[in-house]
Amino acid sequence: MIPLHDTEMLMLRGNSGVIGIVKAGTNNLFFLETDEEEIVLGLEPDDLLVSSGFDTKKSTLDGVKCVLYMIREVGTPLIVLPKHHPASKRLKIVVSVGPRTRISCDITPGTHPEQDVLCGVDEFSGVEIVGVPGGVEFRNMNSGSIERIPFTV
Repeated sequence: MIPLHDTEMLMLRGNSGVIGIVKAGTNNLFFLETDEEEIVLGLEPDDLLVSSGFDTKKSTLDGVKCVLYMIREVGTPLIVLPKHHPASKRLKIVVSVGPRTRISCDITPGTHPEQDVLCGVDEFSGVEIVGVPGGVEFRNMNSGSIERIPFTV
């Protein structure tokens, strides 16, 4: 288990992508918007917000952090695109929220309302990220390095 406080963020860095992780914290209501409905997600403080970026440029690292901040701190809703939406191929960063996230490189970015699967780069495919009291557990992780950084903008 890697300790993680509400004021911190974990950054999993690989050769071709990055994953950012923060705790849901005390702002525990999040909104998931699809083309048909709005779903209210109630999370526990140790549940996670996970964002996946598809390269390792500084702008992507900053974007991963910014997206998580916009969702957790500002209250921006999560938006799920319809299958085959033209914008899904242009997404640079995608997000999931919940107690557990599985990274998959076999799904279409931004089109999955199930919040336990998140599109990621090949090297992170199969990684499971689980929120536990006081921290985060990583399963099936075979590459990358993890850094804990302040969660501020």
